[in-house]
Amino acid sequence: MKFSVMISEGPYTHQASDTAYNFTKAALEDGHECFRIFFYHDGVNNGTRLASPPQDDRNIVNRWSALAKEHKLDLVLCVAAAQRRGIADADEAKRNGKNADNIAPGFRISGLGQLIEAGIQSDRLITFGD
Repeated sequence: MKFSVMISEGPYTHQASDTAYNFTKAALEDGHECFRIFFYHDGVNNGTRLASPPQDDRNIVNRWSALAKEHKLDLVLCVAAAQRRGIADADEAKRNGKNADNIAPGFRISGLGQLIEAGIQSDRLITFGD
């Protein structure tokens, strides 16, 4: 089965990101395909490379980056939600007159069209968070 996942909660404020990560990892290990992971609303905070959790805590951002690298996942941050929360890749930072970017490895920024496409291309679009 081909899945896409949408996450709309931040990495440390709600269990949604952990649950989505565990679901995605288990689905891939069971031989399913994952078309896209789309981060929306506060979920875009899963894609900042500036997160620095304590050493004895899980690093959710690094988990997503590693899973994306291992399985060639498409991790997409909603551009409007990312801009509102100060998350930018090099192109967005330049376009908005910022002097730095903070997007984590494996993530990219794009629009809601990517979420619509994920729903069309997948057998199931599963949402985690409000």
